[in-house]
Amino acid sequence: MFTLTEKDISNLEKLKNKEILITGGSGFIGTWLTQLLIFLNDTYNFNITLYLIARHITSNLEVLVNNRKDIIFIKNDIRNVREFSKDIAYIIHAASSPDNRIYMSNPIESMNIITDGTKNSMENALLLEKLEKIVHLGSGQVYGSLDSHNITENDFGKLNCNSISTIYPEAKRYAETLTNAYRSLYKLPIVQVRPFSFIGPYMSLNKPWAVNSFIRDALKTKNIRILGNGKPVRSYMYPTDMALWILNMLIHGKSGAAYNLGSDMGISLEEVAVKIKNIIGSSLSIEILNMNDHCSEFVPNINYVKQDLGLEIRVDIDDALNKSIKWFEKNLV
Repeated sequence: MFTLTEKDISNLEKLKNKEILITGGSGFIGTWLTQLLIFLNDTYNFNITLYLIARHITSNLEVLVNNRKDIIFIKNDIRNVREFSKDIAYIIHAASSPDNRIYMSNPIESMNIITDGTKNSMENALLLEKLEKIVHLGSGQVYGSLDSHNITENDFGKLNCNSISTIYPEAKRYAETLTNAYRSLYKLPIVQVRPFSFIGPYMSLNKPWAVNSFIRDALKTKNIRILGNGKPVRSYMYPTDMALWILNMLIHGKSGAAYNLGSDMGISLEEVAVKIKNIIGSSLSIEILNMNDHCSEFVPNINYVKQDLGLEIRVDIDDALNKSIKWFEKNLV
């Protein structure tokens, strides 16, 4: 599933014989990072010890970590973890969910997981004598209302704090500020990473995002329904790129810097639906329901990542959809 170059391996060599911790380790991002780290151990003898902290283990992750001595799964709420393994060198803090159904139905708990979980992680990190770097996974939603096809790391729009729909981005903004305070006061080496949108294996098709719904409906031989007008523009990064980027940001990212994590190849939702229809079968139809006429754009500018870290998008949208659909066809229950 991963194809790495000699340069990739060289860039990741600092991870050899190190202990790595991923909080929120059972999520989509955590699962893909686990798969890449397993690949490095099994194929290139990296001898990494991986700690995963999560409140539950998913079936996908359980298959990956089953009977592996190099992976320690800790079933716990990150807010309640009292200490990390003393030899941990790298931390990827990814404990939160962007699913709006979760934070709309339980907003206070959702905010607390992000804010208190982040604070507890930083407090535990202060005790680590061998710590080399922390990646704090924030969100592209911290940029607020921009409607931009080209969001740089320095662009910030408005968030309406009177709306419960901003629970997640407001909490993520606070978490970034909090981790930066730890960096400033205690010199913790922290890199901010802001994920945008992804598509790939292990992603739940029950999540309330357009591309997930399109694939789910198409595979169930239903019409692909677009609730709006199909004009909003998004971009989708394939998780092999995502995982490789995060590890490079972990090793080579500058403490205090922020990096966008996503594809800069924007595409309208209607165009995505057409591509999915063409892959799965031309007998499907696409319904545009026009329940709203909003035309938003949410696409990152990744020039800074390319220039500072030398990273690139290797899997384009066509390949990403093809790979994803093939996986879902085999694994959709």
